[in-house]
Amino acid sequence: MTATGAEDRWTSGAPYERYVGRWSRPVAHEFLAWLDAPAGLDWLDTGCGTGALTGTIATDCRPGRLVGIDTSAGFLDLARQRLGPGGAEFHRADAQALPFAEGSFDRVVSGLMLNFVPDPPRAAMEMARVTRSGGEVALYVWDYAGKMELMRHFWDAAAALDPRGAELDEGKRFPICRPEALRQVFEANGMLRDIETRAIDVPTTFRDFDDYWTPFLGGQGPAPGYCASLPEDQRARLRERLRAALPMLADGSIRLTARAWAVRGRKA
Repeated sequence: MTATGAEDRWTSGAPYERYVGRWSRPVAHEFLAWLDAPAGLDWLDTGCGTGALTGTIATDCRPGRLVGIDTSAGFLDLARQRLGPGGAEFHRADAQALPFAEGSFDRVVSGLMLNFVPDPPRAAMEMARVTRSGGEVALYVWDYAGKMELMRHFWDAAAALDPRGAELDEGKRFPICRPEALRQVFEANGMLRDIETRAIDVPTTFRDFDDYWTPFLGGQGPAPGYCASLPEDQRARLRERLRAALPMLADGSIRLTARAWAVRGRKA
């Protein structure tokens, strides 16, 4: 089971986009290139959020049918706006109880969702259930404990100042975000074969410190939720510790790497 709390709230699309949605899109392109699916397939994006992966499927994969589900009405509203009329079907639904018949889709995918459901193996089982025989289930999650550096720097600084920051660190709370753990989830459901994992690295370049720091004030997700919960003096100490620790170049820019771990498996 994955513990989630008030800091994990995902309700408003625009702050999420400024925080991490903008970095999910380049990962989505690399992820879909890895899947290398033919055109005309039926796709389901599970936990579609603001539509970063859904929109990339629409442009990169020429799907026959494209459906996205999420529990957040605010995220779904932004996804609909981004894709426009006819871009995809969107439904409010739980990844652990997908409202589709067995074998409804050729490709069932997810971006950055699995660790935020209470029961990740159940969600993976549901993804496999609604996939057609011979189809694929695939997903990716951030490497919170390692090379998702914009978050890693944040939690290292938070933990140095506050025990609660150490407790909320996503690298510790979400052990599923490693290739071995992802493979085990796919192997355990018994419906998937030819399972593979890989790392996807994309650059995350911030024009200056404010470009890095401001998204943490939006309150969407564990790190911004924690940041928003701090008294102003503690938030200021965290900000200045980060300013001193981040690898800032002579022009003020900050160049980091965002790593996601991806897994895929074919439905038997």
